[in-house]
Formats: sequence, C-alpha cells, structure tokens
Amino acid sequence: MKKWMPAAVLAMVMLTSACGEKKYTAQPINEEIDICAVCNMQVVDGVYATQLTMADGKNYKFDDIGCMEQWEQEHANEKLGMDFVRDYNDKTWIERGEATYVYDESIRTPMAYGIISFKDKKSAEAYVVKEGVGKIMTAKELEAHDWKQNMDMMNMGHDHGSDDSHNMDGMDGHDSKGMDMDGKKTESSDHK
Repeated sequence: MKKWMPAAVLAMVMLTSACGEKKYTAQPINEEIDICAVCNMQVVDGVYATQLTMADGKNYKFDDIGCMEQWEQEHANEKLGMDFVRDYNDKTWIERGEATYVYDESIRTPMAYGIISFKDKKSAEAYVVKEGVGKIMTAKELEAHDWKQNMDMMNMGHDHGSDDSHNMDGMDGHDSKGMDMDGKKTESSDHK
C-alpha cells in the first residue's frame, strides 16, 4: 500500500501546480481609450491591432505589429506572458507564435511595416495568390525580419492626429487596394 503513496503525492503536486499556471487571453480593444504603447496613435478594433500581456498581467496594445516588435525589443528584460496578433480575415486573436505572416513593403498597415497575420498558412497563401504580392513567413522567420517602415508610405499624407486617425491614407478608411480598415474588399476598389 505504501508503494503507490509517493506516486499519488507526486500526481497531486503536478495537478496543483498545473492549476496555478497563468492563462493569458487577449483583451478587447476600446477605440475610445486604447492608444498604441509606442506611437501613441489610436488602436482601431481592426485586423492590424496587436497586444501583449506581461507576466504580471499588465496589458499593452499596438496599432501595428511593428510597434509591438519595437516595444518588445526595447523591453527585452521584462517577462512576457503572451503576445497576440489578429487574423487578417476575421479579426480573431491568435498567439503570435502560432500565426502565419505575409510581408510586402506595399501592404498598407497603420505604421507602414507591411506585415499582416493569418491564423493558418492556407489563408496566408490565399491572400498572396489573390493580391499578387507578399512573402509568407512563419513566426520563427519573423524573428529575423528586418523591421523597417516603408517611409514613402508613411509620407503619403497620413493624418494620425485627426479625429479620423484610423483613416490611414486619406481615402475614407480604405487602403490603396480597396480594402477597409478591417481588411475587407470595398465596393469601390479603384484606389490603386
């Protein structure tokens, strides 16, 4: 009877410690108050929003994945709990390490980093085929990415200081490919 006692005690300890693990979840975006922790622009509740939660529970939100990357590099000594990106097609939150990415300098994002995220490789491939641009990247490949902003795109009349700060390029909330801020095709797609 005593032979199984150590195994039972070990199982109880493992179960207790597993229950104590923190589960991090993405927080909703509140466009009324959420501003990017790096560039101080409004965080729109759209496909470009990202966020991270520190091990202590503090949450930071960003208007572009490039801003989140910059923040993480500047705060590398702090303990990260989890970071999240959004699926370009339906805005669901995805753990950054689980997403597939598409990069092209011509892809319009709020701070012109040109990276969008997808919940799976198939969706990313479909985007590249449909739009005719983009390099597909895994989260691991994204770690080695050269995080440069497309300065030509940044200088194309963005007016982030206005009340309509989600309007990235002065085209009524549409990017140059006829997409709205949530990444959906618009009826008038002649903004090329």
